[in-house]
Amino acid sequence: MKEKSVHLNGWLLPRVQDVLFITLFIAVVGLGPRLLNVDGDLGRHLAIGKYILTTRLIPTQDLFSHTMAGEALTPHEWLAQVAFAMAYRLGGLDGVVIFCALLIAATFSILFRQCYQRSGMLLAGLGFTILAAAAASLHWLPRPHLFTLLFLVLWVGELEGLRQGTHRRWWTLPILMLIWVNIHGAFIAGFVVWGIYLVGSLVEFWAGKSSEGGGFGDNANLLPIVYGGVLSLAVSLINPVGLRLWDTSLSFLHNRYLVGHTVEYLSPDFQQASSWPFLILIVLSIVLLGLSQTRRSLVSILMLAAWTAMGLISARNIPLYAVVTAPILAGAFANWIRESRLSHGVMPIDDRISAVEASFRGGLWPILIVGLFIIAYFGGLGLNSISSRNGFSPQVFPVQAIDWMKAEQISGPGFNYFPWGGYILYRAWPEQHVFIDGQTDFYGESLTRQYETVLTQSEGWRQVLAEYGVRWVLMPVNAGLARALESEEGWRIRYQDPTAVVLVYEP
Repeated sequence: MKEKSVHLNGWLLPRVQDVLFITLFIAVVGLGPRLLNVDGDLGRHLAIGKYILTTRLIPTQDLFSHTMAGEALTPHEWLAQVAFAMAYRLGGLDGVVIFCALLIAATFSILFRQCYQRSGMLLAGLGFTILAAAAASLHWLPRPHLFTLLFLVLWVGELEGLRQGTHRRWWTLPILMLIWVNIHGAFIAGFVVWGIYLVGSLVEFWAGKSSEGGGFGDNANLLPIVYGGVLSLAVSLINPVGLRLWDTSLSFLHNRYLVGHTVEYLSPDFQQASSWPFLILIVLSIVLLGLSQTRRSLVSILMLAAWTAMGLISARNIPLYAVVTAPILAGAFANWIRESRLSHGVMPIDDRISAVEASFRGGLWPILIVGLFIIAYFGGLGLNSISSRNGFSPQVFPVQAIDWMKAEQISGPGFNYFPWGGYILYRAWPEQHVFIDGQTDFYGESLTRQYETVLTQSEGWRQVLAEYGVRWVLMPVNAGLARALESEEGWRIRYQDPTAVVLVYEP
């Protein structure tokens, strides 16, 4: 009877990983309104995803703006856009939020297993996973980059397994890359990591030195890394536009004007609380590497150095830094504990928790919780912190203004506020095309500068509007452009609410 009870408890009692998954899932679902209203990119992703699902075609020419109509478009996120559109079809914006919550919870649950395996300490693995999640949370948005977080965790896990010789599945790398390259343009991060593993492993191989968790006494562990990476490079060309995908991604990063005008590509502001977990991880990396007597592998040192630098250069890289470095820091922390006097007090506790954890099967509670949330949605219950359906806020986006424009059948080329471009596509495309939206890598420096010229009423702004035959303007209600157009002949305000104003050219 006792054995049956223990066996049953193994299935019914949640593991630490289950609790982590459930906590993150509920937290992200509760943050649904914030996720949807930080920026308007989701609207563009939904519009393009809907187009692909409806037509079974992947757009390689622009169909969504009147300023770049027919120009070559690089669909570097098409698979993610399809996934978001399918979630939307199944559950509306609530479905999108649930889908994002699943992605985030799954990513950090897998990361926890990696931190646990690298450290051999459950508490260290959990602590650094929580820190990584906190650091990455500044970019928890309903965008394709959530897939990159997941794929980067999987990618590093496979490379580390090859480095340590725990498996020889080098072919998993090109399989992951085949999906990743079609799901988000940041697949390049995978090759950055692969390059670090290759260089670090080659140096250690030539030096004949072993590294923590494994060594390169011969080429048995090195060659699978080479095979997997080289084939992944070849596989990266299997996308709708081939080599052009690489050119688009790299050319944007080299454009200082575009990067400098994109907030998330700027360096982090450590005066903001959202950047503090990143700062804590940096400080811990310095302290732990200084205290630990265990020699770190060159790969680990290079990973910490490279991704710390990239995180300091661009806040967009902070979530990637967090998931890449957390297992390394968890391992360094565990080594320091074992080498210090704290081991006598900490390790027995951790060992007992780990033993109990190992006796649990787990997996049941996450399935139940996710199922209950889905049932709650179809039952009409609110899924977020304000107990209402998720949606785009009328205080953030021109919800009522678009309602009016559709009712009045406002047509022709327009000029729109940049952050609202995606929302306009979500609500009004294909009847309305945008002047510009958040796809800066596509619109390029020239059009972005023209947009800025009009927005700031700099010299030549009237000529830009005339060049594109602009017939209507949608701006925030307090925008200087709206006030300037009021005094221009032929322009008049046709609609205004506390959020947006619509001006129409009627000569």
